[in-house]
Amino acid sequence: MAIQLEGKKAIVAEVNEAASGALSVVLADYRGVDSGDMTALRAKAREQNVYLRVVRNTLAKRAVQGTDFECVSEVLAGPTLFAFSMEDPGAAARLLKDFSKENDNFEIKALAVGGELLGGEQIDRLAKLPTRDEALSQLAGTIQAPITKLARTFNEVPSKVTRAVAAVRDQKKEAA
Repeated sequence: MAIQLEGKKAIVAEVNEAASGALSVVLADYRGVDSGDMTALRAKAREQNVYLRVVRNTLAKRAVQGTDFECVSEVLAGPTLFAFSMEDPGAAARLLKDFSKENDNFEIKALAVGGELLGGEQIDRLAKLPTRDEALSQLAGTIQAPITKLARTFNEVPSKVTRAVAAVRDQKKEAA
């Protein structure tokens, strides 16, 4: 059954809104994946705040116009699953990379970040980005390291003095 014009406009508007607020997008070919696996993928995507949508290529080209992801228009061919990362730039890449390991028929076509189109083979560049919490903990560790080292240094001075005094005392006892 054909989608009426109003339905097409609604789809374009919805995908455009998602693309406008997204940090990255991953495109995949889902042919051959059964519906049970796709349902599980959609559930995981909702948990990780990843917007998944299958859109006709002509509608997708219209939807990404004027966004950072306009560059994906050149790779739109065949059935395409769009996965937009809404909070964490690597969330969609990690999700689809893990899913493709479990499903041989699932193929990652391309990805885009900040207006730059990357091939599907470069999924690791995006998937290996730390999550927000991981990045914050790494930053905190980096900031805390000099302070910790300074505290250890200050603590080491009295310890050295105590060991030196104990060594002198032991020497005097042996000499007496």
